[in-house]
Amino acid sequence: MQETTPASPCIGVCRIDPRNGLCEGCQRTLEEIGGWSQAGFAGQRAILQRVAQRRAAAEWFEGDLRGDCDR
Repeated sequence: MQETTPASPCIGVCRIDPRNGLCEGCQRTLEEIGGWSQAGFAGQRAILQRVAQRRAAAEWFEGDLRGDCDR
């Protein structure tokens, strides 16, 4: 059985917070963002786990953000 590629956590708010180096929208590092497509299934799942931990620790709420990424 083939594993389905996880969806990117990008929500279209692409700003790096200079205090912690994380994207304010998806809570990934620049390295995680840049390497997403080459990370493979296991790597993407690991990134998503770290994102979930960061969001929980920061009491992150997507509704507080406005999408303004030029993608």
